[in-house]
Order: sequence, then structure tokens, then C-alpha cells
Amino acid sequence: MKFTYCPICGMKLIEKDSWDEGAVPYCPTDDVMYFDTPKPCVVVAVIKGSEILLLKQSYTFKNSKVLVSGYVTNGESVEDTVHREVKEETGITVGEIKYLGSDYLASKEIIMLTFMAKYVEGEIKVSPEVEWANWGNIDDAICEMSEDEIGKRVVRKLLKEIKYEGERAYRCDIEAIYCDIKDEK
Repeated sequence: MKFTYCPICGMKLIEKDSWDEGAVPYCPTDDVMYFDTPKPCVVVAVIKGSEILLLKQSYTFKNSKVLVSGYVTNGESVEDTVHREVKEETGITVGEIKYLGSDYLASKEIIMLTFMAKYVEGEIKVSPEVEWANWGNIDDAICEMSEDEIGKRVVRKLLKEIKYEGERAYRCDIEAIYCDIKDEK
């Protein structure tokens, strides 16, 4: 997010050298530098045994299932966001949250903090922003997330974390590589 005006006093910002970050927007009235920062968002792979929670949200991807995700709210930790977003979107409670890494979505200036969490309790009750949610076999997740590249990366991280030993979960990756090679010939 690029600031033009100070969100505190409304004054037009000037550029000031910040040493390590170069010139950044600065408010001399409030003595505050406004660094270009991405919006933080969580993406959560929720697992229950050999199943993973998948959602359908057409406003995100028309023909693809996705993982639970949402923006971090001021005043909450990212772990709190994981609990809140899973509960808001699906009605279930999770625990054993583990950070898996991050991805950056340049088109929307979002830093996506990726997590896995284990199902604790509750029945799936979708929120108005979710069209559909259900447990699916973890072996099918990558194939069902055809449009969601970041979601697929999260699932791959999850598979590594749980020490998945099969090949079935990666079959759509293998097919995609085969098709790319075939197209190059």
C-alpha cells in the first residue's frame, strides 16, 4: 500500500530517506514514516486424519476449490486469525496450528502466511462468503485446487510436514509436467 496522505493528520506526505529502505513517504507533522507494506493474510490447510477441508468461493476462483483464508485484523496475532477465520468460514474449531511459510501475491499486495491446523471439534456450517465446504481426501486436494497455485503450494508443504509417502497426491503435478513436456515437442 502506497501512502500519499498521512492517515493521522491528513497532510500530504513528503519523501524522506530512511537509510536502509531509501526514500519513503513521511509526515513531518506527526514524525512518521509510512513504509510500503503488504496486507497480511492467513491461508490454512485444516486436516482431520487423512482428510483436508476444502471450500468453494467463486469470487476467488470460478472452477477451483480453496483453503480457508482471511486477512489479519488489527490487534490480533496471526494464530488468532487462523482460529477466527476457520470458525467464521466453516464453524469448526482447530488446534495444533503450525506455520508452514509464506507466499507473496504481488497483484494484490498480500503477504500470505501459510499454516496447517488440526480439526478439534464442530460440524461444518458455512458462512455467507462460502458456497460450499467439506472434507476431502488429502490425495485429491492438489487436483481439486486447479486454479489456486498458492493453495496447491500450501498442500505440498503440508504433505511434506506430515511426511506423506504416497504418490497419488502429486498425480496432477506429474500430469501437468508431462503435458508441458509434450507441448514443447
